[in-house]
Amino acid sequence: MLFFKIFLAGWAVLIVAILLNFLAVKIGISTWYPFFEDVQKTGFIKAFGQTSVLSKIFMLIIYPLLLGLTPFLVLKLFKYPQP
Repeated sequence: MLFFKIFLAGWAVLIVAILLNFLAVKIGISTWYPFFEDVQKTGFIKAFGQTSVLSKIFMLIIYPLLLGLTPFLVLKLFKYPQP
């Protein structure tokens, strides 16, 4: 049963991550992938400085919050006890 809970939570996080990345690209918000490409080309400081405030908020607050919330909500939906 523990394996199934971990598997279900993992799939939920994967699906939400794909959807968030898709939506971010559609509305013009930078995600971690292009950010790290920029870091490789220009260095961290310059890449971070060139990233929009909205993209920073998305990458540092919204994205991790929603990915962390995903397994919590999925397990709650299926009424699995939370640790």
